[in-house]
Amino acid sequence: MPYPHEYMVATDKFAAFLNDVKKEAGFGSSHMAYTMVQGVFQVFKRRVNFKDAIAFANVLPVGMRALFVDDWDPDEERLPFTNLETMNREVRDLRPDHNFATDKAIQQVAGALIKHVDHEKLRKVLEGISGEAMQFWGKG
Repeated sequence: MPYPHEYMVATDKFAAFLNDVKKEAGFGSSHMAYTMVQGVFQVFKRRVNFKDAIAFANVLPVGMRALFVDDWDPDEERLPFTNLETMNREVRDLRPDHNFATDKAIQQVAGALIKHVDHEKLRKVLEGISGEAMQFWGKG
């Protein structure tokens, strides 16, 4: 099997995604965007079961998928979806001394993410998870 194109361009595609997050949030650095995305992914993972999280990850491009599963504790207690204000505060709780996540981190990451995934595949996966998952990613 040939070396899949998705893997050949993974770094460039991930950098483009972080650049879109950076623009959405008005950041001056991709480092700030990285931490915000990591926080958003962690908040989402805490609210879905393992099977659904893997289905979601499989819709993501390689670099985003790697960040999604990085440092994951699948035994972590599942939390309910709540309002975006509360969940955005939870995003900011990741490394609070080095986290510049905005008050609209989830919405901004979702706005960037949608530019880098197959919309139909994402919609199907999120529908299979829950209406709350769809709302989290701005699809509900």
